[in-house]
Amino acid sequence: MSAVAFCLCLITTHELSQRMRQKKKLAKAEEQQSQADTAQMPSLKKPYLGPPLTMGSQHSIYFCQSLKDHSARLGSEFFDQPAISLARAFLGQVLVRRLGDGTQLRGCIVETEAYLGPEDEAAHSRGGRQTPRNRSMFMKPGTLYVYIIYGMYFCMNVSSQGDGACVLLRALEPLQGLETMRQLRSTLRKGTISRALKDRELCSGPSKLCQAFAIDKSFDQRDLAEDEAVWLERGSQEPSASAVVAAARIGIGHAGEWAQKPLRFYIRGNPWVSVVDKVAEQDTQA
Repeated sequence: MSAVAFCLCLITTHELSQRMRQKKKLAKAEEQQSQADTAQMPSLKKPYLGPPLTMGSQHSIYFCQSLKDHSARLGSEFFDQPAISLARAFLGQVLVRRLGDGTQLRGCIVETEAYLGPEDEAAHSRGGRQTPRNRSMFMKPGTLYVYIIYGMYFCMNVSSQGDGACVLLRALEPLQGLETMRQLRSTLRKGTISRALKDRELCSGPSKLCQAFAIDKSFDQRDLAEDEAVWLERGSQEPSASAVVAAARIGIGHAGEWAQKPLRFYIRGNPWVSVVDKVAEQDTQA
């Protein structure tokens, strides 16, 4: 072997030796980093699921008892159905409200009322009349119709299929953010009552749920299918037909025969329903 070839051989061997030492150092460093990362990770037996959600002390044993696996929000096609079927379809779905600071509130819809449009003597759109106040009722399905009553309280409706038809949200079962709801209700409700509100009092009425979710007139004409501050998600469990009670609507005594029509729907046995109708429940079971 020539002297040149011998030198080249020595250089090649030296380079290979250096590369092997570098690879060993790199492998050792990666192993140490992996061990450090593993030490910081929680045990696989108790996976970290984040901070616990604020939940109420009582929850329905029938519906909306889990916050797991929230599906995507419900789109425009969900709202594009007649008022009666939409009022029933709302039951068991989850209303979500995102506040300005990012806090999210969730409540399962447990009570609704259907308003059928121009023919319905109890509807704000009776006779087909359109006003600046009720314009939302004539907009596309899924549009929020928020109006004020007694000069101080708000009620939230969602337009359905058919001009002037909508669904009133009457009561929710609070699922997430109960303490925030309690604070909002205590701040917004009228009167001098200072006691802390019970969970059952947070959303058991149309104006109560608007206070608890910070819903006011500024939400009128918003699209529930696209708005970033309020939307609807599919609930974990929907009530069976036998669990839904059809009863007369509340506070519409002026509407003649329409006051007695069974256009209010609620989930039987749910403690957050605003008004229970024992007679209607018996008729539903019969």
